[in-house]
Amino acid sequence: MKWSLLELRKFQEEPLTFAETIDLKENLMNRDATILDVQPVVVDGLVTVSKGEYIVHYTISTTLTLPSSRSLTPVEYPLQLTVDEVFMTTEQYRQRNDLIPEEDIILLEADTIDLDISVADNILLAIPVQIFTAEEETATDLPKGSGWQVLSEADYHQQKEQAADTIDPRLAKLSELFSPEEDSE
Repeated sequence: MKWSLLELRKFQEEPLTFAETIDLKENLMNRDATILDVQPVVVDGLVTVSKGEYIVHYTISTTLTLPSSRSLTPVEYPLQLTVDEVFMTTEQYRQRNDLIPEEDIILLEADTIDLDISVADNILLAIPVQIFTAEEETATDLPKGSGWQVLSEADYHQQKEQAADTIDPRLAKLSELFSPEEDSE
């Protein structure tokens, strides 16, 4: 979805609404090798045009197929996002007021707004760090193998506390050097 700025100026009185389905599969899979599949992306929103900026508000609906963080089994991950972005030309940016933080502004390099880039960027930002299959989420046993095991954070802290409470048998004789009577003096 691309709009020229000249075309968008026609919509200064009322916002431009749009609803489209776009195919970003190849783009997303090239940018992130962990993505196994991408369903067509449904984008629905509006563009508000003013003298100082172009504000785009839209929602994204799609389903990504990602590998499980534990087993690499493909997991379908439905994605629903709402995005607000502010686009400005360099001239508008120079004349802007400080109401919009600088990091929230996207500077336009050409006289067009290419929403496909924005949609792809926001999808990539929304991919979770960990994703599990339904079985992995409900399982109480974590994976383990010969000489290793995955621990939950609670189990890790419990083991750490137990290790701190026990005295290494190799150093047990040293503990006799400090008797409780000497500590009180």
